[in-house]
Amino acid sequence: MAYLEAHRHDVVDGRAVGVEPICAVLKKAGVQIAPNSYYAARTRPPSARTVRDAELVGDIKIAHRSNLGVYGARKIHAELNREGVKVARCTVERLMRAEGLRGIPREKTRKTTLGDGAETERPEDLVKRKFAATGPNQLWVADLTYVRTHAGWTYVAFVLDVFSRMIVGWQVSTSMRTDLALDALDMGLWARQRAGQDVTGLIHHSDRGVQYRAIRYTERLAEAEAVASVGSRGDSYDNAMAEALNSLFKAECIRNPVMRPKGGWKSVGDIEIAVAEYVDWFNHRRLHGEIGLVPPAEFETNHWSQITPQNYPQLPVPTGAGST
Repeated sequence: MAYLEAHRHDVVDGRAVGVEPICAVLKKAGVQIAPNSYYAARTRPPSARTVRDAELVGDIKIAHRSNLGVYGARKIHAELNREGVKVARCTVERLMRAEGLRGIPREKTRKTTLGDGAETERPEDLVKRKFAATGPNQLWVADLTYVRTHAGWTYVAFVLDVFSRMIVGWQVSTSMRTDLALDALDMGLWARQRAGQDVTGLIHHSDRGVQYRAIRYTERLAEAEAVASVGSRGDSYDNAMAEALNSLFKAECIRNPVMRPKGGWKSVGDIEIAVAEYVDWFNHRRLHGEIGLVPPAEFETNHWSQITPQNYPQLPVPTGAGST
Protein backbone atom coordinates (compact mmCIF):
# COMPACT_ATOMS: atom_id res chain seq x y z
CA MET A 1 0.00 0.00 0.00
CA ALA A 2 2.81 2.39 0.87
CA TYR A 3 4.52 1.62 -2.45
CA LEU A 4 1.33 2.31 -4.40
CA GLU A 5 0.78 5.55 -2.53
CA ALA A 6 4.35 6.65 -3.18
CA HIS A 7 4.42 5.87 -6.92
CA ARG A 8 0.90 6.24 -8.30
CA HIS A 9 1.60 9.86 -9.24
CA ASP A 10 4.90 9.07 -11.00
CA VAL A 11 4.86 10.59 -14.49
CA VAL A 12 5.64 8.43 -17.54
CA ASP A 13 5.20 9.77 -21.09
CA GLY A 14 3.68 12.94 -19.71
CA ARG A 15 0.99 11.41 -17.51
CA ALA A 16 0.61 9.80 -14.09
CA VAL A 17 1.05 6.03 -13.95
CA GLY A 18 -2.01 5.34 -11.78
CA VAL A 19 -2.84 2.45 -9.45
CA GLU A 20 -4.13 -0.14 -11.94
CA PRO A 21 -0.99 -0.26 -14.16
CA ILE A 22 1.23 -0.64 -11.10
CA CYS A 23 -0.93 -3.48 -9.78
CA ALA A 24 -0.72 -5.18 -13.20
CA VAL A 25 3.09 -5.02 -13.20
CA LEU A 26 3.25 -6.25 -9.61
CA LYS A 27 0.98 -9.17 -10.50
CA LYS A 28 3.35 -10.23 -13.27
CA ALA A 29 6.18 -10.07 -10.75
CA GLY A 30 4.32 -12.45 -8.44
CA VAL A 31 3.05 -9.78 -6.03
CA GLN A 32 -0.69 -9.91 -6.49
CA ILE A 33 -2.63 -6.98 -5.16
CA ALA A 34 -6.00 -5.74 -6.38
CA PRO A 35 -6.61 -2.04 -7.02
CA ASN A 36 -9.76 -2.34 -4.90
CA SER A 37 -7.62 -3.38 -1.94
CA TYR A 38 -5.64 -0.16 -2.25
CA TYR A 39 -8.74 2.03 -2.46
CA ALA A 40 -10.35 0.19 0.47
CA ALA A 41 -7.22 0.71 2.55
CA ARG A 42 -7.27 4.44 1.79
CA THR A 43 -10.86 4.87 2.92
CA ARG A 44 -10.69 2.50 5.86
CA PRO A 45 -10.55 4.36 9.22
CA PRO A 46 -7.27 3.94 11.13
CA SER A 47 -7.09 0.99 13.51
CA ALA A 48 -7.18 1.42 17.28
CA ARG A 49 -3.48 0.57 17.42
CA THR A 50 -2.64 3.22 14.83
CA VAL A 51 -4.59 5.84 16.77
CA ARG A 52 -2.96 4.79 20.05
CA ASP A 53 0.50 4.82 18.47
CA ALA A 54 -0.03 8.37 17.23
CA GLU A 55 -1.01 9.49 20.74
CA LEU A 56 1.97 7.74 22.29
CA VAL A 57 4.41 9.24 19.79
CA GLY A 58 3.28 12.68 20.92
CA ASP A 59 3.77 11.75 24.58
CA ILE A 60 7.17 10.21 23.85
CA LYS A 61 8.39 13.28 21.99
CA ILE A 62 7.29 15.57 24.83
CA ALA A 63 9.03 13.39 27.45
CA HIS A 64 12.17 13.15 25.33
CA ARG A 65 12.32 16.91 24.70
CA SER A 66 11.49 17.80 28.33
CA ASN A 67 14.48 15.77 29.55
CA LEU A 68 17.11 17.39 27.35
CA GLY A 69 16.74 14.68 24.71
CA VAL A 70 18.98 12.32 26.69
CA TYR A 71 16.56 9.53 27.63
CA GLY A 72 16.53 6.16 25.94
CA ALA A 73 13.55 3.79 25.85
CA ARG A 74 13.98 2.56 29.45
CA LYS A 75 13.67 6.00 31.01
CA ILE A 76 11.06 7.25 28.57
CA HIS A 77 8.97 4.21 29.55
CA ALA A 78 9.47 5.00 33.24
CA GLU A 79 8.68 8.70 32.73
CA LEU A 80 5.44 7.95 30.87
CA ASN A 81 4.30 5.53 33.56
CA ARG A 82 5.08 8.09 36.27
CA GLU A 83 2.83 10.53 34.39
CA GLY A 84 0.01 8.00 34.25
CA VAL A 85 0.52 6.94 30.64
CA LYS A 86 0.41 3.16 30.83
CA VAL A 87 2.41 1.62 28.02
CA ALA A 88 4.65 -1.40 27.54
CA ARG A 89 8.38 -0.83 27.25
CA CYS A 90 8.53 -2.79 23.98
CA THR A 91 5.98 -0.36 22.52
CA VAL A 92 8.11 2.59 23.56
CA GLU A 93 11.15 0.94 22.00
CA ARG A 94 9.28 0.31 18.74
CA LEU A 95 7.92 3.83 18.44
CA MET A 96 11.20 5.52 19.40
CA ARG A 97 13.01 3.43 16.82
CA ALA A 98 10.46 4.40 14.16
CA GLU A 99 10.81 8.09 15.06
CA GLY A 100 14.60 7.98 15.22
CA LEU A 101 14.67 8.93 18.92
CA ARG A 102 17.41 7.60 21.17
CA GLY A 103 19.36 8.40 24.31
CA ILE A 104 22.71 10.18 24.33
CA PRO A 105 25.74 7.86 24.48
CA ARG A 106 28.59 8.58 26.89
CA GLU A 107 32.26 8.85 26.05
CA LYS A 108 35.36 8.44 28.13
CA THR A 109 36.74 11.60 29.71
CA ARG A 110 40.33 12.46 30.44
CA LYS A 111 41.74 12.80 33.94
CA THR A 112 41.76 16.39 35.22
CA THR A 113 42.84 16.27 38.87
CA LEU A 114 46.57 16.51 39.35
CA GLY A 115 48.34 13.80 41.32
CA ASP A 116 50.65 14.69 44.16
CA GLY A 117 53.73 13.16 42.53
CA ALA A 118 55.58 10.59 44.57
CA GLU A 119 53.62 8.58 47.12
CA THR A 120 53.13 10.65 50.27
CA GLU A 121 51.23 10.13 53.47
CA ARG A 122 47.54 10.21 52.67
CA PRO A 123 44.21 9.19 54.23
CA GLU A 124 43.15 5.58 53.98
CA ASP A 125 40.80 4.40 51.26
CA LEU A 126 37.66 3.82 53.34
CA VAL A 127 35.46 3.04 50.34
CA LYS A 128 37.47 0.37 48.50
CA ARG A 129 35.25 0.69 45.43
CA LYS A 130 32.10 -0.10 47.43
CA PHE A 131 29.98 2.96 46.63
CA ALA A 132 27.02 2.28 48.88
CA ALA A 133 25.26 4.11 51.72
CA THR A 134 22.11 3.53 53.76
CA GLY A 135 21.25 7.20 54.18
CA PRO A 136 22.16 10.74 53.08
CA ASN A 137 25.42 12.34 54.25
CA GLN A 138 27.19 9.05 54.91
CA LEU A 139 29.38 9.04 51.80
CA TRP A 140 30.14 11.83 49.32
CA VAL A 141 32.37 11.52 46.27
CA ALA A 142 34.11 14.45 44.57
CA ASP A 143 35.94 15.04 41.32
CA LEU A 144 36.71 17.64 38.61
CA THR A 145 36.09 17.67 34.88
CA TYR A 146 36.86 20.10 32.06
CA VAL A 147 35.10 21.92 29.20
CA ARG A 148 36.71 23.61 26.21
CA THR A 149 35.29 27.08 25.44
CA HIS A 150 36.25 29.71 22.87
CA ALA A 151 37.97 31.60 25.70
CA GLY A 152 39.97 28.57 26.88
CA TRP A 153 39.56 25.66 29.29
CA THR A 154 36.90 25.82 31.99
CA TYR A 155 36.80 23.39 34.93
CA VAL A 156 33.82 22.08 36.87
CA ALA A 157 33.85 20.48 40.33
CA PHE A 158 31.06 18.25 41.62
CA VAL A 159 30.29 16.70 45.01
CA LEU A 160 27.80 13.82 44.92
CA ASP A 161 25.90 12.08 47.73
CA VAL A 162 26.24 8.35 47.05
CA PHE A 163 22.96 7.40 48.77
CA SER A 164 20.62 9.50 46.63
CA ARG A 165 22.87 10.49 43.69
CA MET A 166 22.14 14.10 44.63
CA ILE A 167 24.67 16.68 43.45
CA VAL A 168 25.08 18.53 46.73
CA GLY A 169 27.77 20.95 45.59
CA TRP A 170 29.30 22.29 42.39
CA GLN A 171 31.52 25.10 41.16
CA VAL A 172 32.88 26.41 37.83
CA SER A 173 36.22 28.15 37.30
CA THR A 174 38.90 28.85 34.73
CA SER A 175 41.47 27.51 37.19
CA MET A 176 42.00 24.07 38.73
CA ARG A 177 43.25 25.52 42.00
CA THR A 178 41.99 24.44 45.40
CA ASP A 179 39.28 27.15 45.52
CA LEU A 180 37.36 25.34 42.76
CA ALA A 181 37.02 22.10 44.74
CA LEU A 182 36.66 23.90 48.08
CA ASP A 183 33.75 26.06 46.88
CA ALA A 184 31.89 22.94 45.71
CA LEU A 185 32.47 21.32 49.11
CA ASP A 186 31.31 24.45 50.95
CA MET A 187 28.13 24.52 48.89
CA GLY A 188 27.33 20.94 49.86
CA LEU A 189 28.06 21.46 53.55
CA TRP A 190 26.06 24.70 53.63
CA ALA A 191 23.04 23.13 51.88
CA ARG A 192 22.93 20.14 54.22
CA GLN A 193 23.46 22.16 57.38
CA ARG A 194 20.87 24.72 56.26
CA ALA A 195 18.38 21.85 55.95
CA GLY A 196 19.20 20.86 59.53
CA GLN A 197 21.03 17.69 58.53
CA ASP A 198 24.00 16.39 60.50
CA VAL A 199 27.13 15.72 58.44
CA THR A 200 29.25 14.56 61.38
CA GLY A 201 31.12 11.40 60.42
CA LEU A 202 30.53 11.94 56.72
CA ILE A 203 33.10 10.12 54.56
CA HIS A 204 34.39 12.35 51.77
CA HIS A 205 36.03 10.28 49.02
CA SER A 206 38.19 11.62 46.21
CA ASP A 207 41.24 10.80 44.15
CA ARG A 208 44.75 11.98 44.98
CA GLY A 209 44.37 15.32 43.20
CA VAL A 210 46.26 18.15 44.83
CA GLN A 211 43.02 20.12 45.07
CA TYR A 212 41.64 17.56 47.51
CA ARG A 213 44.88 17.07 49.44
CA ALA A 214 45.43 20.80 50.00
CA ILE A 215 45.68 21.93 53.61
CA ARG A 216 42.68 24.27 53.32
CA TYR A 217 40.52 21.45 51.95
CA THR A 218 41.46 18.95 54.66
CA GLU A 219 40.98 21.61 57.34
CA ARG A 220 37.47 22.31 56.03
CA LEU A 221 36.61 18.62 56.24
CA ALA A 222 37.96 18.47 59.78
CA GLU A 223 35.95 21.55 60.74
CA ALA A 224 32.79 19.81 59.52
CA GLU A 225 33.84 16.63 61.39
CA ALA A 226 33.95 14.76 58.11
CA VAL A 227 36.42 11.97 57.38
CA ALA A 228 38.65 12.10 54.29
CA SER A 229 39.08 9.00 52.12
CA VAL A 230 41.41 8.83 49.13
CA GLY A 231 41.76 6.20 46.42
CA SER A 232 45.06 4.80 45.17
CA ARG A 233 47.25 6.80 42.84
CA GLY A 234 46.30 6.81 39.16
CA ASP A 235 43.34 4.40 39.45
CA SER A 236 40.04 5.84 38.22
CA TYR A 237 38.10 2.81 39.46
CA ASP A 238 38.76 3.91 43.03
CA ASN A 239 36.60 6.97 42.34
CA ALA A 240 34.34 5.39 39.76
CA MET A 241 31.06 6.98 40.84
CA ALA A 242 32.44 10.52 40.60
CA GLU A 243 34.00 9.66 37.23
CA ALA A 244 30.60 8.36 36.07
CA LEU A 245 28.97 11.67 37.02
CA ASN A 246 31.56 13.54 34.96
CA SER A 247 30.80 11.28 32.01
CA LEU A 248 27.07 11.91 32.35
CA PHE A 249 27.60 15.65 32.59
CA LYS A 250 29.73 15.74 29.45
CA ALA A 251 27.21 13.66 27.47
CA GLU A 252 23.94 15.11 28.77
CA CYS A 253 24.99 18.75 29.05
CA ILE A 254 28.18 19.73 27.26
CA ARG A 255 27.85 17.64 24.07
CA ASN A 256 24.06 17.73 24.06
CA PRO A 257 22.78 19.89 21.16
CA VAL A 258 19.74 20.80 23.27
CA MET A 259 21.99 22.45 25.88
CA ARG A 260 24.89 23.66 23.75
CA PRO A 261 24.51 27.25 22.46
CA LYS A 262 24.57 27.90 18.74
CA GLY A 263 28.20 28.47 17.88
CA GLY A 264 29.47 26.46 20.87
CA TRP A 265 30.48 27.34 24.41
CA LYS A 266 31.93 30.85 24.40
CA SER A 267 33.14 31.45 27.96
CA VAL A 268 32.99 30.42 31.59
CA GLY A 269 29.72 32.36 31.91
CA ASP A 270 28.01 30.01 29.44
CA ILE A 271 29.21 27.02 31.43
CA GLU A 272 28.04 28.45 34.76
CA ILE A 273 24.51 28.91 33.43
CA ALA A 274 24.48 25.47 31.83
CA VAL A 275 25.75 23.73 34.96
CA ALA A 276 23.13 25.45 37.14
CA GLU A 277 20.36 24.34 34.78
CA TYR A 278 21.77 20.84 34.48
CA VAL A 279 22.15 20.32 38.24
CA ASP A 280 18.58 21.50 38.84
CA TRP A 281 17.29 18.98 36.28
CA PHE A 282 19.65 16.25 37.51
CA ASN A 283 18.54 16.60 41.13
CA HIS A 284 14.81 17.23 40.71
CA ARG A 285 13.68 15.65 37.45
CA ARG A 286 16.21 13.18 36.06
CA LEU A 287 15.23 9.55 36.67
CA HIS A 288 18.12 7.51 38.11
CA GLY A 289 18.08 3.78 37.49
CA GLU A 290 20.23 3.00 40.53
CA ILE A 291 17.63 4.42 42.94
CA GLY A 292 14.47 3.00 41.39
CA LEU A 293 14.01 5.41 38.46
CA VAL A 294 13.09 8.43 40.58
CA PRO A 295 14.87 11.82 40.90
CA PRO A 296 17.39 12.21 43.76
CA ALA A 297 15.34 14.88 45.53
CA GLU A 298 12.28 12.61 45.53
CA PHE A 299 14.37 9.67 46.72
CA GLU A 300 15.66 11.69 49.69
CA THR A 301 12.18 13.01 50.49
CA ASN A 302 10.86 9.46 50.55
CA HIS A 303 13.75 8.43 52.81
CA TRP A 304 13.17 11.22 55.34
CA SER A 305 9.41 10.60 55.35
CA GLN A 306 10.06 7.09 56.66
CA ILE A 307 12.11 8.38 59.59
CA THR A 308 10.20 8.96 62.83
CA PRO A 309 10.07 12.62 63.94
CA GLN A 310 12.40 12.04 66.89
CA ASN A 311 15.07 10.81 64.48
CA TYR A 312 14.98 13.89 62.28
CA PRO A 313 17.91 16.30 62.66
CA GLN A 314 16.80 19.04 65.06
CA LEU A 315 17.37 22.70 64.23
CA PRO A 316 18.59 24.85 67.13
CA VAL A 317 15.88 26.79 68.98
CA PRO A 318 16.60 30.55 69.17
CA THR A 319 17.26 31.86 72.71
CA GLY A 320 14.15 33.33 74.29
CA ALA A 321 11.78 31.68 71.85
CA GLY A 322 8.40 31.07 73.40
CA SER A 323 6.28 27.96 73.04
CA THR A 324 3.64 27.82 70.33
